[in-house]
Amino acid sequence: MRRVLKFLEKRNELEVKQRVAESRKSLEDLAAIVELPDDVELKHLEINEIKAVWIDTPQSYSENIILYLHGGGYMEGSLTSHQDLAWRIGKASKARVLLIDYSLAPEKPFPAALNDTISCYQWLISTQKIPSSNIILAGDSAGGGLVLATLLKLKQLEKKLPSAAICLSPWTDLAMEGESVKNNANIDNFLKIWDLYFMASLYVQDNDPKNPFISPLYGELSGLPPLLIQVGNSEVLLDDSVRLAKKAKKAGIEVELSIWEDMSHVFQAFADWAPEGKEAIDKIGQFAQAHFK
Repeated sequence: MRRVLKFLEKRNELEVKQRVAESRKSLEDLAAIVELPDDVELKHLEINEIKAVWIDTPQSYSENIILYLHGGGYMEGSLTSHQDLAWRIGKASKARVLLIDYSLAPEKPFPAALNDTISCYQWLISTQKIPSSNIILAGDSAGGGLVLATLLKLKQLEKKLPSAAICLSPWTDLAMEGESVKNNANIDNFLKIWDLYFMASLYVQDNDPKNPFISPLYGELSGLPPLLIQVGNSEVLLDDSVRLAKKAKKAGIEVELSIWEDMSHVFQAFADWAPEGKEAIDKIGQFAQAHFK
């Protein structure tokens, strides 16, 4: 029986690796459909052994920085998968975008992604001499949750916080206790519950999913900078945004929650096809420009 159990464990490991590899490839293939405009400038670099890319447009002001954290369930996503969304946000915000390739599970589970983000934020301030008031954190899905976790960690470390944060369909509760997880399961065409549980298990591992640095919904939110949250009303993660916004407002945080009718998870990523995505990005730009100091 010990031999059988060892065989089953090895088979499960192979299945996980195969599923992760296929999912990552699928996201990269989807991103490859869209080509960047000729006037978008990319400059690749490494920050403390973390791959990153500066994204500039003709509209970018060099003193305004958006540190962007891509989505992908902490399991997938890359510099290439989110370049299109990142440059659009940068152009609308008239800012440079620093898109980082933070660590992914299962190879590097929690807290690797959070440590990478903190490292890049501190690099901007200490090495690049960018004032925190000229930095905005932004991210989608898992990246949106990571934005909030980063704010909580910076607060714990007593570091200066960025001027604002932007979260697109943020995943704030990896314990998956929101009512919309069940109520919207049959109408969400993007996310499936079993995929979320799978991704969460790879990232959380043996940690408590309600750890605020994993699920910022359970954190103490007082003292955080202004937040912009955009989400679709048909998402299984709708309540991750609604509950977070409610708790943040109760803590005295300036929060703008925008719920879009009939929009999919991170619909802004489809701005090339959907006018609603373009409109949402315009609103992101207005928010960002209003909060850069």
